[in-house]
Amino acid sequence: MSQDHYCVLGNPVEHSRSPWIHTRFAELTGQSLHYGRQLVELDKFHETLHRLQLEGCKGCNVTVPFKFEAAQAAKVLSPRAALAGAANVLSLRADGLYADNSDGIGLVNDLQNNAGVPLRGKALLLIGAGGAAAGVLGPLLEAGPARLTVVNRTHDKATALVARHQALAQSHGVALDAPALEALQGSFDVVINATASSLSGAGVPVPASVLRPGSLALDMMYGPAAQGFLDWAQAHGAQGRDGLGMLVEQAAEAFALWRGVRPPSAQVLAELRQQL
Repeated sequence: MSQDHYCVLGNPVEHSRSPWIHTRFAELTGQSLHYGRQLVELDKFHETLHRLQLEGCKGCNVTVPFKFEAAQAAKVLSPRAALAGAANVLSLRADGLYADNSDGIGLVNDLQNNAGVPLRGKALLLIGAGGAAAGVLGPLLEAGPARLTVVNRTHDKATALVARHQALAQSHGVALDAPALEALQGSFDVVINATASSLSGAGVPVPASVLRPGSLALDMMYGPAAQGFLDWAQAHGAQGRDGLGMLVEQAAEAFALWRGVRPPSAQVLAELRQQL
């Protein structure tokens, strides 16, 4: 019986745990597939996609820095990918590429189900305005926090992201704003780092005053890349959480899209934490 092929596209990509996660999902749900990694040269994303289509690849996860390009490459976008303008899941269909974004629902599921932190009525801070932040803002708003603040070193990018999501925020009764970094005030129940500052070892771009005692501070990275942010959070009385749960939950969404079956994400997250 021939296996369907899937892969994760990124640069860098060798650190990705996605092959292990999807292989484990397949084992636990009785699916036959092969899942690999694909390092993509920075100017070869569209070329790589075309080659994978010709080779019969069924779908891809997309990681940094290609999430905006993934949305642009698609013939059809899911509503959440269209709103984000970024995609992390591609289905390579006979009639063209279908793009989705499972980052946000993956993050929300991890926060609410795995970390046990309900978001309704809370104050949220999202740091960053790139592809990762764009992918999660919509589902975070749909979770119904009281307010959600977006900050970014380049203020224009944050204001543009917020403007695109303002109607959604209003429909869910969420106060959404994007102050300049130096004008950021107040403290938050949940602080989410969606920047790549962790990867480059740069410092946390916001003051520790954004944290409340017992706040949850989540970095979308995991492993050594997240450690600086987690140490900062814990040193200031917050509860640190890495992006491993989000990684597993967004993968579960992608797997369900591709295979039509929902894998046991909590079990796979527990196994992955034991490994690491």
